[in-house]
Formats: sequence, structure tokens, C-alpha cells
Amino acid sequence: MTPPTASGTPENIAHYQGDHLVAEDSLAYLVKQLYQSLQRTVDKEMAPLDLTAMQWRPLALIAKGWADNPVELARCAGMDTGAMTRALDRLEAKGLLRRLRCDHDRRMVKLELTEEGRAQAQRIPYALADAQNLHLKDISPEELGGFLLLIRRMLANGAPNE
Repeated sequence: MTPPTASGTPENIAHYQGDHLVAEDSLAYLVKQLYQSLQRTVDKEMAPLDLTAMQWRPLALIAKGWADNPVELARCAGMDTGAMTRALDRLEAKGLLRRLRCDHDRRMVKLELTEEGRAQAQRIPYALADAQNLHLKDISPEELGGFLLLIRRMLANGAPNE
């Protein structure tokens, strides 16, 4: 028997059994369904901004100062460099960003939001908040806090041991 932890629950309890696993009740299935539902709602919220999922993320990351070149931006956004190039082409065509060549190394490209790009980037958090709040209807702050705590614990449990 697994000894209880400080919280009084066994540390290595098996919540699922392979021979009784029902996909529709599994954590992985439900998390994926929630993610897809959130993505659909975010897409609807971004539509009035004329931004797709592949466009609002890079715009927001540049605005936050997390990346200022295409390679770094692709890494932060979890996109391949080809997809990032296409997204940047569209954002540039919309007048939301500029690509600037570095003076000391012409191979290097810096990304800079235009005035309109900065304005659009400021709207993104509100659209994201609206999408999430729709899914959190009838959920108390305490319930949300507990849910976020559980997610963080699960992420820590699944993190590779270093």
C-alpha cells in the first residue's frame, strides 16, 4: 500500500485502469475537448480584430517584448519557421508590423509593430479574457483557483526529471 502524503492522500494512486478506461471520461480527452472549445471561442473573439490564431499570437508576443526576430518568435509561439514566415507576411500586409534589417548583419531581421499593430495588440488580452470568461460562467473564484492549482500540479508531475 502506498503511504499517504502530507495531504493524507496516497502519492502514487492509479486513477485510471487500462481495462476500464472510457475515453470520453479520460483526462486527456476532456482536456483536449476543452482546449478545442477555447480555441473556437478565441477565434470568434479575434474575428472582429481580423486576426487568426496564427496571427494574434505573434502580434501579442512581439508587443510583450518576448521576441523581436522571426526565429525567436517561432520558438516562443510554438510554430515552425515556415508557418511563422507566412504569419509575418500576412501581418505585414495588414500593416501591423515591419521587418527591419540589422545594419551590422543584413541576414538578421528585427520585427517591429506599427502604430496600428500596437493598437491591435492592446485589444488581444480583452478578446482572450472574454473567451475564457465564457467558459468560466457559473464557476466560482475558489473553484477556478483549485482547478488552476490542480493543473499546475499535474504539469509538475509530468515534467521531465532533471
